[in-house]
Amino acid sequence: MIDLKLLQKDFQGVSDKLVRKGVDIKLLNSLKRKNEELKAAKVDYETLQAAQNAMSKEFGVYKKEGKDVSELKKRVDANKVKIAEALEVQRTKQEELETLAMSIPNIPDDDTPDGEDENDNVEIKKVLAPRQFIFTPKEHWELAENNGWIDFERGVKLATSRFSVSFGMGAKLERALINFMLNFNSKRGFTEVSVPSIVNRTALEGTGQLPKFEDDLYKIEDQELFLIPTAEVPVTNLYQDEILPADALPIKMTAYTSCFRKEAGAAGRDTRGMIRQHQFHKVELVSITKPEDSDKIFDEMVQTASDILTELELPHRLVTLCAGDLGFGAAKTVDLEVWLPGQNSYREISSVSNTREFQARRAKIRYKDGDKNSFVHTLNGSALAVGRTMVAIMENFQNEDGSITIPKALEPYIN
Repeated sequence: MIDLKLLQKDFQGVSDKLVRKGVDIKLLNSLKRKNEELKAAKVDYETLQAAQNAMSKEFGVYKKEGKDVSELKKRVDANKVKIAEALEVQRTKQEELETLAMSIPNIPDDDTPDGEDENDNVEIKKVLAPRQFIFTPKEHWELAENNGWIDFERGVKLATSRFSVSFGMGAKLERALINFMLNFNSKRGFTEVSVPSIVNRTALEGTGQLPKFEDDLYKIEDQELFLIPTAEVPVTNLYQDEILPADALPIKMTAYTSCFRKEAGAAGRDTRGMIRQHQFHKVELVSITKPEDSDKIFDEMVQTASDILTELELPHRLVTLCAGDLGFGAAKTVDLEVWLPGQNSYREISSVSNTREFQARRAKIRYKDGDKNSFVHTLNGSALAVGRTMVAIMENFQNEDGSITIPKALEPYIN
């Protein structure tokens, strides 16, 4: 969550930054009011506790002087009741403040550009020139069905809409991409980990998916367990509620998982094909760092994802997200968008985000910083979304006769 002490110290400055991200000032004023109520409750408790301590000292004096303590005892007992009540008020106010604070997104970095949505994002650069076709390129779902790689109808039969089944070369390509990406990331210094696909509520609160996005998650009935929306959740939370030695940082990890999202808000053309499905495969990068190293590692993660696309000969561009398009937990994000000739547009294939200490504060991940414990910075990014990479390969490597060529980088992974 955001640093409440920073909010107390500079409410206007923090509010101005959060308003850039689209946070309603009324919500921030509510947070300020809850904080003031908590401070007042603490003062009331401390005042009553001080009175209790003073009366306890009086007991000693009364006994020493042989005075009757019955009246003083009544006052002490009455004050104890008030202390218990004040402590409960303080606990309630603390809980109310923390609950509200959990719904406040991360503060955007100062160099994050202003803007309301994806139309205000800023292109950094393009990598590789799109291929010039001598025929009209098809979209991926037509190519996938014609080549027998993906069966969308059987996916619906097994589950519901936005599920699919891979066959033959489609399944082999999927597996090849997963292995290729994991190996590539490992060579770049990211340790491969394998994690559960089901996590508890605490883990999702730690990385910011809960409480705000519960409706987008698949929940296990009658249990506080959920299918993961991304490997970022279990991998980051491996170090939940831990104090790490400084010399153990940075910790750089990569993981492959299936991911599950209801994607309730998705509509339009993305309901067809593989761009936006309820279950999809993804290879993730997660880093846990000292604050002074997080910008450097952020750049490394962006470069790693970009280099995977370059190795696969896929044209793409890097885009800095504006404040209004940032994710809930992100302070800074660079999207990688791959060129899809069938759609004649660039489409997102990876988001790399620095959350600063936002997730670490929620998940209680700290490191030994000299004589004190400080929050780490956490970063995450896709390297890459497997289904969308398959889409890009199908569309960019299609031939006039409808067949699809396999990129040279993947040949060693496919017999």
